[in-house]
Amino acid sequence: MLSPSPWSTGLFDCFDDFGNCCLTFFCPCITFGRIAEIVDRGSTSCGVGGGLYALILCSTGCQWIYSCFYRSKMRSLFFLEESPCADCLVHCCCETCALSQEYRELFNRGFRLDLGWEGNLSRGSGGAGAGFANRDAVRSAGHAGRGIHEAAVPRAA
Repeated sequence: MLSPSPWSTGLFDCFDDFGNCCLTFFCPCITFGRIAEIVDRGSTSCGVGGGLYALILCSTGCQWIYSCFYRSKMRSLFFLEESPCADCLVHCCCETCALSQEYRELFNRGFRLDLGWEGNLSRGSGGAGAGFANRDAVRSAGHAGRGIHEAAVPRAA
């Protein structure tokens, strides 16, 4: 059985990308919107995802409930391990670190989050959709144990 692959960076490696760390700390709705657009393959725009995040943040302060579902969705897409603990607990206790980690994970898989979904598709090089291999395709291609990110990563031109 194929085991989940580890995240490419740790939860507390926020300062590995200082620019994103600052953006996420001061305006997490932008980081979340960018993540949501990529994870939803363009069906949710950065503006809509970020706006909804901001609305939930301002009205209830429970935006972590919304964002933890995207972490779960992202883990499912890339077959990542649930670490260091449950997704909602990570977002409840370390929202900024969790969003920064998700941003770095997508970036390390070849996505330019500032371009959005369409921008990544138009970059060529296999298109953004290449980063979303399914587990069965990876398993049948003999990539057991390597994880999806090594099997199908969109590469920058």
